[in-house]
Amino acid sequence: MNRDLYIDFAKGLATLSIIFIHTAFWSGQFYILPEVRVFSLVFDVALFYALSGITSGSNIEKTLYRLLKLQITYMIFVTLLFFLDYFFKVFGLTFFSLEWLQNFYSTFGSKYATTRISTVPQWENLGNWYLHQYTNADTFPVVMGSFWYLKVYYILTVFGVLILRFFPKHIHWFIALCAGLTLLFNIFPEIYPSGQVGYVAFYMTIFLIGNRMKGKKIPAKFIPVLYGMVATALAGMFIFYGNDVFFKINKNKFPPQIPYIIWTLFSLVTLFVCYNRLKVTKENFVTYIGKNAIFFYFAQGISSSLVYFIVVPLKEYMSWWVLMILIYGINIMLAFIISAGLKKVDQAGWKILEFLRKKTVAG
Repeated sequence: MNRDLYIDFAKGLATLSIIFIHTAFWSGQFYILPEVRVFSLVFDVALFYALSGITSGSNIEKTLYRLLKLQITYMIFVTLLFFLDYFFKVFGLTFFSLEWLQNFYSTFGSKYATTRISTVPQWENLGNWYLHQYTNADTFPVVMGSFWYLKVYYILTVFGVLILRFFPKHIHWFIALCAGLTLLFNIFPEIYPSGQVGYVAFYMTIFLIGNRMKGKKIPAKFIPVLYGMVATALAGMFIFYGNDVFFKINKNKFPPQIPYIIWTLFSLVTLFVCYNRLKVTKENFVTYIGKNAIFFYFAQGISSSLVYFIVVPLKEYMSWWVLMILIYGINIMLAFIISAGLKKVDQAGWKILEFLRKKTVAG
């Protein structure tokens, strides 16, 4: 079966969009216009869940094996991240004063950054990361700020494959159930559950709709209707919530609430409209990113953290939009380089595990 390059292309574009979002909302929080930051959310993480639904099947063993491989790759990555974070703090004190580092993290860092710089390895952090408790990595705050997606992905994929395997003829009922729960949580916010339940209800709806779209093509006559519904929903959102809701889209993302859900509709409709209509016949830079999306996702957390150090000296000397384009380009370049390095580290990690396995079996 030939690989569908449209899926890789869509994943690649979604990854580039995530890099732009993290450029705008992290290092860009002090110089990029709020309007631009909000518009960066048009193509957001919901696309990944829709694409996961399109590519997922009902094979439980294959799905769990894929998740196990992802978990091991993730553990290799956070182990590397742990030591990078530690060594930066130790050797950073050689080049920067402790006061400088503390001021940097507290004044130009993110809400995840702390002001306590410790030169003693915080081993409990590594254990927490293995278990998907995303305690902060001071040097690379964007990494842990991005990982909420991964936990939801694990939960959603397990429940999703169980639904696809045991209830293949009743998926529409599960779509209605998840959509209904999402609506219920929003109508009665006092019962909106903490943790990941609300996230899973919304993104499971997208995942299952994506699965139902697998191999299908939206008829051309329905396209204007779908975009008309999106436009109506957006207009209704501004009428009901007021114009100020525009600047609260990101706040309504955690957890997903109606304004953010409406905001995602344009990207999701566009994804499904182009599916089986837009033909990608040759591999290119974007499809390469899509094929290696997980490594780019890991890498952009590091690169989006590193560009802070570039923004600090430059933000006073050029127009915000010039700096934004420059930083975004540098972020992509860094993510490309770092992702290639992470692939090498991942391969080395798997070789070490295989070596240890053979030694254990031989013993």
